[in-house]
Amino acid sequence: MKPWLRLVLFICIFLIWHTEAEFFTSIGQMTDLIYAEKDLVQSLKEYIRAEENKLSQIKSWAEKMDVLTSKSTSDPEGYLAHPVNAYKLVKRLNTDWLELENLVLQDTTNGFIANLTIQRQFFPTEEDETGAAKALMRLQDTYKLDPETLSRGNLPGTKYRSSLTVGDCFGMGKTAYNDGDYYHTVLWMEQALKQHDEGEDTTVSKVEVLDYLSYAVFQFGDLHRAMELTRRLISLDSTHERAGSNLRYFEKLLEKEREEKEKEKSNRTMTTTEPVVQSGAYERPLDYLPERDIYEALCRGEGVKMTPRRQKRLFCRYHDGNRNPHLLIAPFKEEDEWDSPHIVRYYDVMSDEEIEKIKQLAKPRLARATVRDPKTGVLTVASYRVSKSSWLEEDDDPVVAKVNQRMQQITGLTVKTAELLQVANYGMGGQYEPHFDFSRKDEPDAFKRLGTGNRVATFLNYMSDVEAGGATVFPDFGAAIWPKKGTAVFWYNLFRSGEGDYRTRHAACPVLVGCKWVSNKWFHERGNEFLRPCGRTEVD
Repeated sequence: MKPWLRLVLFICIFLIWHTEAEFFTSIGQMTDLIYAEKDLVQSLKEYIRAEENKLSQIKSWAEKMDVLTSKSTSDPEGYLAHPVNAYKLVKRLNTDWLELENLVLQDTTNGFIANLTIQRQFFPTEEDETGAAKALMRLQDTYKLDPETLSRGNLPGTKYRSSLTVGDCFGMGKTAYNDGDYYHTVLWMEQALKQHDEGEDTTVSKVEVLDYLSYAVFQFGDLHRAMELTRRLISLDSTHERAGSNLRYFEKLLEKEREEKEKEKSNRTMTTTEPVVQSGAYERPLDYLPERDIYEALCRGEGVKMTPRRQKRLFCRYHDGNRNPHLLIAPFKEEDEWDSPHIVRYYDVMSDEEIEKIKQLAKPRLARATVRDPKTGVLTVASYRVSKSSWLEEDDDPVVAKVNQRMQQITGLTVKTAELLQVANYGMGGQYEPHFDFSRKDEPDAFKRLGTGNRVATFLNYMSDVEAGGATVFPDFGAAIWPKKGTAVFWYNLFRSGEGDYRTRHAACPVLVGCKWVSNKWFHERGNEFLRPCGRTEVD
């Protein structure tokens, strides 16, 4: 019972006694009041200790947050470049500050509560915290990072190292569990348990961790380990009803399994080797993306099919846009990234000043990036595209028109029928899984409303360096192109015949460490008929 509640109860009892009994007529009865008062004093002391403890917790939290915010506000993007910092910021604002609010609400700190209530409308939501947790899991899978590495914050290129507590790991596991993702539930609950066993101070109990972990392990069919974990749970809390019920259920299943094996053994005429589940080691479930393994390997820089023979076909040169008058004096440096399909990189396409201006224009308009539904043609958000984007018009600022004109000069294609300049910022674990930029035959109306035909080419500007991850990869032919600030890559999505080049299916890998900014221009068929004439064959 809370001290203040006990105090109220004692006062109520005292008032009842005082109303219903004449204590002064009996010293014997009054002696009972002496002990009641003693208990009230003891309860009052407990209340004072609780208040002092609460104030001590608030002071400790304020000091910790003061140090943390001093560091984070000195370099916000650099600080958030570390995905663990980004996750913990979202978790703090959605969960930890709410817990502090509940603590402070026990007192009459109206000023703070009023301010927090006003500010909280701008805080991340439960959905944000879930998304941040899933982002860490995505990085974990793509870059083959074990929970220990992520928890300790041992990531390449990080400026501000941060670590996950037992509570953080437990929160990650709960997020996975609530999503029916038992693979990551096991990984993160095991990490929480490991750090707990190492003596880390936490409010999360081992019983809570074992409760989730044992059930998740059971979902993988590992009965023996599920029973072992459940027994450990019961040893810590023998009154845990669900654990006791689960243990009895597991024992029945195990007995049934033994009986079936004995029956099979007696009926078997030939000896065969049965697959055995290795306790504690579980395979990551397959998902909807057929090229998942290839895609993620390329993101890690593995499986890139850059052979010595292909390397010999790649060159560097100065590019004047087919003797474009604007580029004759100052041509761009052009480098072959891939031979077929031909992908080139241009250097010094955008200056630092132009990049900053474009980012400044885009930031207030950033919204969750969308994809076009192949069936309806309607733009919608999707879990496989995690970024925010905005669209800039030439009227927004002269720098937009200047950058558009430069892309036209470099490519020799017209921007009059191209889409607006799209600016995208990839957040924590930001990605865009393998996709096509052009519309396929099964979605002929994708760009119908534009009236400019299909997307003939893509011009992609890298507006930031990325410390780790964030590559543009092409799973079909095994290419990986890494972001480099101020450069741009260009490729054609369609053959000269107008047929789609299905080899150009590409992806933006999750950003492991860093803050990735890009802008792109999609050129369309209309207006480019004579600038890029048809070829003699379907695949020219």
